[in-house]
Amino acid sequence: MWILPLIGYAGAIVGFCFLTLSIASGLYYLSELVEEHTVIAKRLLTRMIYTVIGLQTTLFLFDGFPFWPTVLGIVAHLVYLGNMRRFPFVKLSDPLFLASCVLVLCDHYAWFRHFSAAQSQAYHRSTYYEQADVPSFTMIASYFGLCVWMVPFALFVSLSAGDNVLPTMGTEPARGSDGNGKPQGMVKALVDYVRNAIGEAAGSSHLGRP
Repeated sequence: MWILPLIGYAGAIVGFCFLTLSIASGLYYLSELVEEHTVIAKRLLTRMIYTVIGLQTTLFLFDGFPFWPTVLGIVAHLVYLGNMRRFPFVKLSDPLFLASCVLVLCDHYAWFRHFSAAQSQAYHRSTYYEQADVPSFTMIASYFGLCVWMVPFALFVSLSAGDNVLPTMGTEPARGSDGNGKPQGMVKALVDYVRNAIGEAAGSSHLGRP
C-alpha cells in the first residue's frame, strides 16, 4: 500500500493551504472592521488590557501564581497600553512597539517555564496517591490564549503601519495607507502584498498575453 499514503500527504497539504487561506481571510476581515470602527476598537482593546491585568492579579492573590512572571505579564500589558496613545498608527521603530515585541516573547517563555515545571513536579511525585494540584491542558491553553497572546495579537491585527500623514497635492500617499488617505492595517497590507506578489509571479509566466 503506497498510493493511499501519497493521497494522505496530498490531502494534508491541501488542508493546510485552505486553513492558511481561511486564517488570512479572517485577519483581513478583522483588519477592515478595525479600520471602519477605530474608536470602538480602541475602547475595546483598552478595556481588554485592564481586564487581563485584573485577571493576572487575581490569579496571583487567590490561585498562588508565581510573583515574577505575574509582574512581567502586568508590565508587558502596561507597555501594550502605551501603544494605544497613537492608535491605530504605529511606527515600526517606536521603542514601545519594539519593547512590546520583546515582552510578548519573554512573557510566553516565563509562563511556559512555570507550567512546564508544574507538570514535571506532578510526574515526579513520591507516591501515586500524593495530591498534585496541576492545571489541565485546557486550563493552560486558555491562560495562554486569554492572558498572554490575546492582547498582542489584537494589537497586531488592529495597528496600522506608517505615519499619520494625509496625502496632499503633489505628494506621495502616506505609508500604510491605501492611496486615498485611509490608514491600512499591517495585516491587511501584508495580505495585499502577498496577493500582489503572487499575481505578478503568475502574470510573468504569460508575458505574451494581453
